Amino acid sequence: MPEILDQARTQVLENGVGLDEAGVLAVLNLPDEHLPAALQLAHEVRMRWCGPEVEVEGIVSLKTGGCPEDCHFCSQSGLFTSPVRSVWLDIPSLVEAAKQTAATGATEFCIVAAVRGPDARLMKQMREGVAAIKAEVDIQVAASLGMLSQEQVDELVDMGVHRYNHNLETCRSYFPNVVTTHSWEERWETLRMVRESGMEVCCGGILGLGETVEQRAEFAAQLAELDPHEVPLNFLNPRPGTPLGDRPVVEGKDALRAIAAFRLAMPRTILRYAGGREITLGDLGTRDGLLGGINAVIVGNYLTTLGRPATADLELLDDLKMPVKALSATL
Repeated sequence: MPEILDQARTQVLENGVGLDEAGVLAVLNLPDEHLPAALQLAHEVRMRWCGPEVEVEGIVSLKTGGCPEDCHFCSQSGLFTSPVRSVWLDIPSLVEAAKQTAATGATEFCIVAAVRGPDARLMKQMREGVAAIKAEVDIQVAASLGMLSQEQVDELVDMGVHRYNHNLETCRSYFPNVVTTHSWEERWETLRMVRESGMEVCCGGILGLGETVEQRAEFAAQLAELDPHEVPLNFLNPRPGTPLGDRPVVEGKDALRAIAAFRLAMPRTILRYAGGREITLGDLGTRDGLLGGINAVIVGNYLTTLGRPATADLELLDDLKMPVKALSATL
């Protein structure tokens, strides 16, 4: 057994203290023959510190496309030739999407907008949309609207939004290679305000943007420092017309190593499968990840890419005897 896994068994599994950056890097560099042991340990850590339940979430885009930012992976940027154009969703459609999400057994419905940050029009539509959803659907509402002011943070709390998603996307040292129209620090400041407001913090990123293994370890350590309630883990699904449209897909074993490493860095965090797992891992790899530290999934489609059918994920969870987390008003 590699020394790092022996260390993690004591430090993480028994004591609940996550690995530091050097420890994460050691897991990311494990040879293939030790990957099953790393995944098994990560699963034990998840079961001990998070329990067996899996949180299921659906997402919908309130405003799609036409974003002024230049995130190099994103087809919703108005600066690239990718074929996503600006569209707004009306309130009845938003409520219907929430109903469909709840029908899958999901406990979480996240409203997303492709913007640098919300303007008055978007905040008004959010207020109306959240109120309409809460009037008709028994589901928690989360939001992802870009960078916020303190006033906007307070307004979202007042609406009853219980969790806010704002991904750091990658580590601090690599971020300028991926985004030039705003800084990593600006994103961090929004997350600080969200945490202090009492909303749950949802923050993750995308692997496969061109970062080194060392930078993946740096990213895991920075997320652990933030201590988010939830970390959505995406794997790049290269989008035509974006600057990263020609990048190779993350190798399945590297993706699984990352899942194990991120779980060992953050033993108590909800670690959620997000975009790209279908092409990176496929059905078998998806199962391996659920038995290797993952304890939440986004069901259905993502914002600009297709996901697995919700029924396929729910059947897999049932097959693995993993209970779907019941809706809790105490979240």
